[in-house]
Amino acid sequence: MSLPNSLTILRIFLTPLFVVLLASDSSLQRQFSVIVYLVAALTDWYDGWIARKYRSMSRWGKFLDPLADKILSSAALFTFVALGLIDAWMVWVIVSRDVVITVLRSYGEWTDHPIVTSKSAQAKTFGEFIVIWYILLLHVAGSVPIIRYEFSGTLGVLMDPQALFGMMLLVTISSVATGIMYCIDNRRFLSDLYASASGRSGSR
Repeated sequence: MSLPNSLTILRIFLTPLFVVLLASDSSLQRQFSVIVYLVAALTDWYDGWIARKYRSMSRWGKFLDPLADKILSSAALFTFVALGLIDAWMVWVIVSRDVVITVLRSYGEWTDHPIVTSKSAQAKTFGEFIVIWYILLLHVAGSVPIIRYEFSGTLGVLMDPQALFGMMLLVTISSVATGIMYCIDNRRFLSDLYASASGRSGSR
């Protein structure tokens, strides 16, 4: 297995460890969850850099890499829901959109028919990344006794439920909007996919 693909697999394996640490009652373990998430996020950047530099991009890597990204981000969002930080319905909308688009992208790469990724979709992904880090860092900081004691007022303002709701609502709206734009921009691919599926179904 190539190094980029190994790093992608590592990112998947780090995800449950991150969830367990973040959901722990131990402040120290929560702090370690930030390190684990950072390492996992860096593998995403590093495996892409290696694949481009040494031109070692494989069909399997193109299929697995976006899937690993969504597993990591979805796990973080659902853990935030379990911790009572954000609303479940918004996470379900975001994750459902991500699953559908990731499956379509992965299938397109696998069949040598890559679908178009728009700038707005990249902006949505970046926004989601920022919100996850925002919530993660502040939530973990709030579990550290000295920080909670010295900055309880500031943390209360920054982690106000209405503020988090507004951030997540923006991500949710952009998820739906970019999902619709994906379908419009790649309508020919989707039409061909539907025709192919219908043909196989009808031949049975």
